[in-house]
Amino acid sequence: MTVARAATVQYDNVQEIEHVYPLVRSAKQLDRVISEIENAPGIVLYTLVDDEIAKRLEQKCKDLGVPFVNILDPVFAVFQSYLNVTQTHRVGGQHELDAEYFRRMEALNYTMMHDDGQIWDDLESADIVLIGISRTSKTPTCIYLANRGIKAANVPLVPGIALPDHVKDLKGPMIVGLIASVERIHQIRRNRVLSLNSEGYNDTYVDRKEISQEINMTRRLCTENGWPLIDVSRRSVEETAAEILTLFRDFRADAEGAMES
Repeated sequence: MTVARAATVQYDNVQEIEHVYPLVRSAKQLDRVISEIENAPGIVLYTLVDDEIAKRLEQKCKDLGVPFVNILDPVFAVFQSYLNVTQTHRVGGQHELDAEYFRRMEALNYTMMHDDGQIWDDLESADIVLIGISRTSKTPTCIYLANRGIKAANVPLVPGIALPDHVKDLKGPMIVGLIASVERIHQIRRNRVLSLNSEGYNDTYVDRKEISQEINMTRRLCTENGWPLIDVSRRSVEETAAEILTLFRDFRADAEGAMES
C-alpha cells in the first residue's frame, strides 16, 4: 500500500481507488480477489510468496490484460544474491508473535494510557515524553513511536498551568518539546473549533497573539531545562518521529556512557 501511494502521488490529476485484499493464503481466497479484479480491472501490486497462488494470479492478470507487479521480487533477488541462501517461502512470516511483536503491543498500550497527560505517576517508565501545546501532533507522533516499540507519553502544556515539577525532574525518559508556527496552529485549531461547532472553546484558543505566547512559553521551558525542541510546522508525523528517534539514540548512548564512567 505504501509503495502504491508513493508512486501515485508522482502523477498529477490522478485519483486512485484502492482495493486491498490482505491475508490471501488459499485458492478460495484468491478466487474472490480475481472476481474483484475482473469487475474493476487496474494495476495489480501483490506480495504473495506462495508460488502456486502467485502464478495463478499472474496468469489471470495476463488473460485480463492488466499489469501486475510482485513488489517483493526485486527485494528477494537482492537478498538472495547477497546472502547466498534459499528463500523459505514462509507465508505470513512477518506476522509471527515474537518478542518484538509483544514489545510493540506493550508500548502501544502504554502510549494510549498516557495520552494527553492521562496518567502522571509512572512517567519515569516511559522511553520518551513529548510536551507541547494543543495541536502540535503529540498524540499521532506518540502512536507512531509506539509502533516502533517506543513507550511514548505526552503531556499537554496549558496556558496558566505550570508543568508539574515531577515532570521536570524525570531522569529516565527523554523529554522533547514540540512547537509549530502560529499560522499552522491557528489553522488547525480553527478547523477543530468548526468541526465541534465551537462548543467548549473560548476566543483565546484561536487567537494568534495567545498562540504566539503559548509557543514562546514552550520555547522558554525547553531552553530552561535543556530539552530538545522540534518545529513540526512543515513535517509529517513520520519526519518528526524520525528526528525524535535520532535524538533518542544519542540520548541512550550518552546515558550508557555515563553509567560506564
